[in-house]
Amino acid sequence: MEQTEKPRITATGLVRPVSNGPAPVSQSNNGFDASRVPVLSESLDDSELFRMYRLMLLIRRFEETCGQHYSLGNIRGFLHLYIGQEATGIGAITPLEARDYIVTHYRDHGHAIARGLDTNRIMAEMFGKNTGLSKGKGGSMHIFDAPQRFMGGHAIVGAQLPLAAGIALAQQYMETDVVTMVFFGDGATNQGTFHETLNLASVWQLPVIFFMENNLYGMGSAVGRVRHRGSDFSDAMGAYDVDVVSVDGMDVLAVREATQAAIDQVRAHGSPIFIEAKTFRFVGHSFADPGDQYRDRSEVDLWRRRDPLVTYPKRLLEYGVVTESDLDDLSASVDAEIEAAVEFAMNSPNPDMSEAFDDVYA
Repeated sequence: MEQTEKPRITATGLVRPVSNGPAPVSQSNNGFDASRVPVLSESLDDSELFRMYRLMLLIRRFEETCGQHYSLGNIRGFLHLYIGQEATGIGAITPLEARDYIVTHYRDHGHAIARGLDTNRIMAEMFGKNTGLSKGKGGSMHIFDAPQRFMGGHAIVGAQLPLAAGIALAQQYMETDVVTMVFFGDGATNQGTFHETLNLASVWQLPVIFFMENNLYGMGSAVGRVRHRGSDFSDAMGAYDVDVVSVDGMDVLAVREATQAAIDQVRAHGSPIFIEAKTFRFVGHSFADPGDQYRDRSEVDLWRRRDPLVTYPKRLLEYGVVTESDLDDLSASVDAEIEAAVEFAMNSPNPDMSEAFDDVYA
């Protein structure tokens, strides 16, 4: 790619400590408003900006392919797709270091790809094959890769939160500056584990980033219907004395820069931080849920106009980071990687029944 002098891409978002009072941002029922202020201007080189787009596109194509193979019966059980939320996952995970830990929920394929887990083995796990990351026993909701400190993939809503606190507590005991990042959705905030874990993390000053992907719907219920304060969580952490970051989850650079600042703070001081990214899933809660029975088409259309897979490459083109030819080549390479992953999964053997009780510890 040609390197020329050009203005740097700036991200937008909002970063504030919870003690600073109400944020100067207006919210609407449709999520993050346009009234955003520029924050940190972390400099990323062109290759990293391009890599972030490739990862986002890889997630999108991976998820679309999983949907196709679920319909064909090659993927079974539950399937929760990450389509629409790619900018959040990539912006949050790419600034982490290899020594940092990630714990997440059942919409975990996007996070696994963002972390750099092997695409072939993720797909094989989706197909239930023994070459999968969890030996074909975990499936869609239980992607693990301990060597890469990717600690799942958890099917029970909110179950990952205390596990993340335990990992962070271990790092505190060992006096490392390792960061633990735990992902959860807005629906998990109604679980007791959410409040209990936040309280302990604050009391013990654990090095953990609580990353909420607020896609505005817990299964089929709009968050405003089940929460007194509606869809905005930026003022919810006062009781726990935890710093809060609110960011536009459809803007990968805003998420990246806000997350980098949070990582730096946690690494330096060890205290927890809460990040809320406003995002939107374009599909239903799971593949069995069409998502169009409880959401107005106008709302989905509004968010689709902010699809990061459309807006971000336009920014790359505008700032001269890539050419149309670069984008075409990238698309072809992603398609080839997905095709190879499907072939790998299809040709892999099923787990042997003799292994049914292997890796069961209790």
